[in-house]
Amino acid sequence: MTTPSLERFSINQMTVKQLSVPELADACTALGVRNVGLWREPVQSYGVEATAKLVRDAGLTVTTLCRGGFLTAIDPAERAAALADNRRAVDEAATLGTDTLVLVSGGLPAGSKDLHGARERIADALAELGPYAERHGVKLAIEPLHPMFASDRCVVSTLAQALDLAERFPAHQVGVTVDTYHIWWDDQAPAQIARAGAGGRIHTFQLADWTTPLPEGVLNGRGQIGDGAIDMREWKGYVEAAGYTGAIEVELFNEELWARDGREVLKETAERFTEHAA
Repeated sequence: MTTPSLERFSINQMTVKQLSVPELADACTALGVRNVGLWREPVQSYGVEATAKLVRDAGLTVTTLCRGGFLTAIDPAERAAALADNRRAVDEAATLGTDTLVLVSGGLPAGSKDLHGARERIADALAELGPYAERHGVKLAIEPLHPMFASDRCVVSTLAQALDLAERFPAHQVGVTVDTYHIWWDDQAPAQIARAGAGGRIHTFQLADWTTPLPEGVLNGRGQIGDGAIDMREWKGYVEAAGYTGAIEVELFNEELWARDGREVLKETAERFTEHAA
């Protein structure tokens, strides 16, 4: 049985990536966790249809699928391949029963320094992908990443930039992901959360803490909630004031957590959520 403090808690699969899909479902059931955010690679490895059946039989709700995106290529063949892959991601999300596909937009193509052009190519891709997603009952959620990722991973660095893209399209097609790890430093973010809420564009809300020093490569530096500098309840307050009532995912990329027993990490993460965000 799910305790009231965990009703909105969702464990993102990446947080406990050492667990197989069946192990994750079993661990969630044992702890009373009813929501999961899934990642394409382990799902594909286990099988999309098999994963859908497994989580359905376990009574789990899939809150999001990560990730689509990487839509900034200039080469026509690369762009066509990216669009095809994103259509497959939409299909997978629909099969898994989630209505939200998280998009990490992509970095600068090799040799390019044109941030504006890269963002426009994302918009061009969304013009095709938005209607496709709508036909499959899936919403696209643009996730702004911290500016340190702008060159190689995501040219969309702020909620304002994400909303400038999303608002070119209907809210039921394209919205945003609000992730504390990526936006906590931005003093304009609270106002942008309100803007997103007013437009019905907060499609998912994710938590991760900011701890320093960052590891080499910086990608796997997301701290366990409560270990770092971010006030989780403050940010939860912003999204709730903006009208968001959905699940709250904890998505951590952290080598130290991955080296531990996944069930222990899941239990700890649920406890930290209760302590810092419930």
